[in-house]
Amino acid sequence: MASRAVRRFFSAKATANAFEVSPKNIYCVGRNYMKHVIELGNQKPEGEPIIFHKSLSSIRALDARGGTSFSDITDDVHHEVEVVLKLGKHIPLNSKPGWESVSALGLGLDLTRRGKQIQLRDKGLPWTLAKSFQGATILSPFQPISNVTVPPPYDKLAFRLLVNGEEKQMGEVGHMLFDVPSLLTFLATYQEMDENDIIFTGTPDGVGPIMRGDTFELEWVTGLEGKYSGML
Repeated sequence: MASRAVRRFFSAKATANAFEVSPKNIYCVGRNYMKHVIELGNQKPEGEPIIFHKSLSSIRALDARGGTSFSDITDDVHHEVEVVLKLGKHIPLNSKPGWESVSALGLGLDLTRRGKQIQLRDKGLPWTLAKSFQGATILSPFQPISNVTVPPPYDKLAFRLLVNGEEKQMGEVGHMLFDVPSLLTFLATYQEMDENDIIFTGTPDGVGPIMRGDTFELEWVTGLEGKYSGML
């Protein structure tokens, strides 16, 4: 049932020549790029990453115009572009997985209600309402990790986001505070993970408002080829 519910958000264009995504779980990492931590005035995570979830029903296709919910005109929705991992196998509890557990890579927009997030953060409450709402999880097609042209651990894999034709964010995998093996091993200390689960690995600096009707492009810059267009 969950797989069918997720698949209906993806058009044929969104899944053509790519891995179709049908996760049981969407894991997300907060504050994983230092410049992003600084730009929002947050504290750097110490010792372990910040993890949160997004619901499966928050997934929308790139071309699902109008598919994102804006609650009111004062609710600032921000863009956060991220590298997204797709797991290629089951990961047991308390194992030490690394890149060999990742079958495919995509780009994603973790849309965030920034005002709501700040309210929740200041009260010490979970971020769920700021991160998991209709259309808040936008995914590109996935590419097999074997397509990556930079060597492991893929530190030079670079990506960017354009909004209305203007570059807003640029990042490299090597700038993560917690690298991919660290993230996977940390998650595996709390639960098993399943094949096809996806992980948003954190956003670089440059986050900012994105509005209904804005166009956006998710683009691999080095290490993979692909440029994916959409509209809110």
